[in-house]
Amino acid sequence: MDSIDGRSAFVTGGASGIGLAIAESLLAAGARVVLADVHGPAAQTEARRLTADGGEGRGPRVLAIELDVTDLDGWTDAKRVAEDALGPIDILVNNAGIGPDLRELTDMAPATFDRLVAIKVSGTFNGIHTFAPGLRARGQGHIVNTASMAGLMASARLGAYTTAMFGVVGLSEVLRAELGPHGVGVSVLCPGLVRTNLRDNTPEEHRAPTAPPRPGEGIDPAIVGDLVVKAIRDDEPYVVTHGEYLPHVAARAARIQRAFEAAPVQSAALPTPVAAVDPE
Repeated sequence: MDSIDGRSAFVTGGASGIGLAIAESLLAAGARVVLADVHGPAAQTEARRLTADGGEGRGPRVLAIELDVTDLDGWTDAKRVAEDALGPIDILVNNAGIGPDLRELTDMAPATFDRLVAIKVSGTFNGIHTFAPGLRARGQGHIVNTASMAGLMASARLGAYTTAMFGVVGLSEVLRAELGPHGVGVSVLCPGLVRTNLRDNTPEEHRAPTAPPRPGEGIDPAIVGDLVVKAIRDDEPYVVTHGEYLPHVAARAARIQRAFEAAPVQSAALPTPVAAVDPE
């Protein structure tokens, strides 16, 4: 995207943590921003703070909307309110999520699994379903989907979380291949540990049975916000925050490659090519 200045952005999970940091970085780049969050009062508080910090300028710069991302009707209402106030949405950030349950999959309650997947995967799709047709029709814009480093590598006791994050990564890769020819960029954010209140925002019945991270653990969310703005400008497919995880991701890729090397050839005919995320 050539310029963010003057664009309108819609950020879910925008009242705190990574979502709020992304919103602040977008505002600093000149965008108008919707803070959409299931915690409506918190979104209102942050919207008032950001408005006070930045003023109204060329018109309303920040709008708060209460939104449960699993509610498709709520998305329809949110789109109408947002675009009535700020004009067509050019940037969609599907960031909302809840923390992991660290029980083994065998012991995990089905409701916990379903809830996490519903918020992260279905919630992301709902945002795409709501805003992507308009972006495609206008031939411009950008979508950022927040996954996790758990979407690039698997770890025991992160079963539902990993399932959802791998889903968001795959969804984003498909979406990039589909929307790229129409001038719409797609990035997937895969952060490591960031200082947020993700655990506190997770309902008690779905919360990991461990102590929360100690104060100071994780990187500053502002770093993530700035990385996301750069990815939007440069149309980068992947955004990672912790380079030290590269050996683990590379080892997984090597294991997959070795499996292909050992695979028998089933047909002399080459498979039908599919659209790649970024064709060479």
